[in-house]
Amino acid sequence: MTLPIYIVAILLGILEGLTEFLPISSTGHLIVLDRLLGFRSMLGNPDKAELFEIVIQLGAILAIGAIFRKTLVSSLFSKSLETKAGRLRTHLLIAFLPAAIIGVLTHKFITTYLFGPLTIGITLIVGGIIIIIIEKTTREDKRTIVIDTMTWRDALVIGLAQTLSLVPGTSRAAATIMGGMLRGVKRASATEFSFLLAFPTMLAASIYEMMKYRDLLTSDMLGMIMVGFITSFVVALAVVAWFIRYVQRHPFTGFGFYRIIFGALVLALWAAKVLS
Repeated sequence: MTLPIYIVAILLGILEGLTEFLPISSTGHLIVLDRLLGFRSMLGNPDKAELFEIVIQLGAILAIGAIFRKTLVSSLFSKSLETKAGRLRTHLLIAFLPAAIIGVLTHKFITTYLFGPLTIGITLIVGGIIIIIIEKTTREDKRTIVIDTMTWRDALVIGLAQTLSLVPGTSRAAATIMGGMLRGVKRASATEFSFLLAFPTMLAASIYEMMKYRDLLTSDMLGMIMVGFITSFVVALAVVAWFIRYVQRHPFTGFGFYRIIFGALVLALWAAKVLS
């Protein structure tokens, strides 16, 4: 049974909003659901599916902009590098650059060879194991760094960690939050900085990809795209608000186990040729 295209758009929008800012890889989840629902076949063009997924990712990104608008605006327009807002802008720029540079250099290779269930299943499992190890072998009460006390070196470490998320299935949130925690940034501050860093990083990536596929943004695509975009935005608003509260009291161990289970499922579906 084939679902109506607008129902599929809503399902993908919900999944994007749910997973984009959690440490479980939105890309991995979208690729799996895309394949299972036959979304690319419905559209008759894989590039149209790619454009749709870029736009719903933009919806999730704008949810971050809405939640942290005051912080982002004050940081962007700060006239002094010595204020909290000015330092935050510098740190976001430092953390943004590694993934931006390496992403441009490796984009073609990654999209050609690594966007598939095998890579995603492996990275989900490996990432889950790493999260569990970090949570089990480090202590939150030993971490002392918060956003206001971060240095440019802390920002650079998080930025370098973010480059790992260029590999599908890794999760940008997982890479940046775990990188920050290993550096000694408190869990809640590492999460907030990850969210703030997501805005320029993912906004730039989405605009770059949308420009590449802009000729496919035709009138027959607009309705479906807007449904997915709005759904992703609304769901992401709720998820980010919940996650901010969650990390203040809970470790990420549960997400690590979830990644391992989901990664094993992806590999099983790939081995059974359900996912190609």
